[in-house]
Amino acid sequence: MVNWGAVVVGFILSVVLSWLFGLLGDWGVYLGLFIAGLIVGLMVGDGALNGAWNAAIAGAFGGIILAILIVIAGTLFGGAAGFLAGLFTGILLVVAMIIQSLILMGIGGAIGGAIKD
Repeated sequence: MVNWGAVVVGFILSVVLSWLFGLLGDWGVYLGLFIAGLIVGLMVGDGALNGAWNAAIAGAFGGIILAILIVIAGTLFGGAAGFLAGLFTGILLVVAMIIQSLILMGIGGAIGGAIKD
């Protein structure tokens, strides 16, 4: 079951920690996502699968929000052609973010959920 409070906190943490650790180098972004997933897993508990599921949803939520912002910006600056370009870019971005969040935040969430359980 999805704990929306933990998902929203995980989304905010993934943005903040990725930016903060991203200042250290390219690997810092991945570390920030992993730590955000770990915190989500600790918040929801109830086993590794539940922690991984909630952390993956938090990561995908970030990708969806970013895709919506790209579509809006493309429409504002490019009209119909910008809308189509933003839509195509947004779809690709959501797919990439879901894969990335399933791996990084999901593993962190699974570890956090297993620790709390």
